Amino acid sequence: MTTGAEGKAAAPDIQTGITQNKSGPQVWLWTLDNGLRVAYERRAGPGFALDLRIPVGSAHDPAGFQGSAGVLEEWLFKGAGGRSARALQDAFDDLGVRRGGGVGPEATRFGVSGLNADLPGALALLADVLLRPDLPDAELAVLLDLARQDLEGLEDSPPDLLAVQARSVAFDGAAAAPFAGFAHPASGTPEGLAAITPASLREFLTRYGGSGSVLGLVADADPDAVHELMARTFAEWRTGRNDLVTARFLPGLRSHLPFEDGEQTHISLSSPGIAPLHPHWLHWQLAITALSGGSASRLFHAVREERGLAYSVSASPVVLGGQGFLSTYAGSTPARAPETLEVLLAELGRLPQGLTEAEFVRAKTGLTASVVFGAESLRARATSLTRDVAVFGRIRSVADLRGQLAALTLDDVNAFLEGYDPAGQATTVTLGPVAVEETAAAEVNHV
Repeated sequence: MTTGAEGKAAAPDIQTGITQNKSGPQVWLWTLDNGLRVAYERRAGPGFALDLRIPVGSAHDPAGFQGSAGVLEEWLFKGAGGRSARALQDAFDDLGVRRGGGVGPEATRFGVSGLNADLPGALALLADVLLRPDLPDAELAVLLDLARQDLEGLEDSPPDLLAVQARSVAFDGAAAAPFAGFAHPASGTPEGLAAITPASLREFLTRYGGSGSVLGLVADADPDAVHELMARTFAEWRTGRNDLVTARFLPGLRSHLPFEDGEQTHISLSSPGIAPLHPHWLHWQLAITALSGGSASRLFHAVREERGLAYSVSASPVVLGGQGFLSTYAGSTPARAPETLEVLLAELGRLPQGLTEAEFVRAKTGLTASVVFGAESLRARATSLTRDVAVFGRIRSVADLRGQLAALTLDDVNAFLEGYDPAGQATTVTLGPVAVEETAAAEVNHV
């Protein structure tokens, strides 16, 4: 069963059917029998881009089998539809399509782009990978070794290592049971990789299916033909599972991960934010842009330009378990890490006082520009379609987003910020040769 055409010209954000939007592209949203939602935007041009989001990520790894999602995604391409791994890769290359994707905390993504004429062939190959994979046992040992190497590589990337540690501290692992949750990278853990077997991964694959999955497509093709192609291609795909992994935030904690060979101290602050479906979502996005949206932002000016405390400083929104969180990062020298942390907390603590008119205008202009230019790329727009349907439950048109941003006022944003205190609930995690508290004590003794 598919959804019928609904909607009006003045209402581009719809949940089913077609949007006839005179100021922008036409979009359709269909739901197939197995639950797969297809978001299609017709755009004149020679190429297509699709992004398939399956709601199975590293957080869904079974407890004790960390790394399942990451290894499975690699295993799927080791032969499918009667083709060997080499033949499958050659088939993609023969079409001239570009392939991408990967595993995140909450989803696995498959991306393909190429010429419009090759869309049916590319979809057929992707369907073979998902519906008819060979999953050869002999390949699994190699993939597990590669995952272990990737884990070892984390030691060479302190920011990535810090991000894993920050999630481990900031979120209650017990709340995610029976899933492993957010406290490990997609590569897994040494213990989890050791437990993975061909049988355990085949069982894990049964989570894949249409339920909760979204395919975003931008192309130039007749919508009826696209709908028929999607329905035929995925007709045999199972329903699968669509489980939300709970992200229970633990506020006000402090933790340090020793990194004796490091020359820097890396600082991570995790704070509660705004959920995507909350009416103040855009208010929050604009405030974060003012906080960390370029060389005129508060963090860049206070941490780097005024004091020279850190070469890299940033704040960004994170969505986990249907909730929004603010992640703030800076890398500083061990000696200046205490001051860096103090300034970060001070800038977060200033948010409830509101933005200035100049900050508001700059942030609104920056957000509007990112919406406009982000829609220019076919692949970026396909990813946006997928994210919109998966996270917001609808297709958000560029025109509508611009209209919502234009309607925001400084008073609106500042009224929201009055009740938003990310500093008061921040959980702090540091990584470096010496804990920040110890560094502070050493400086006091030296003075």
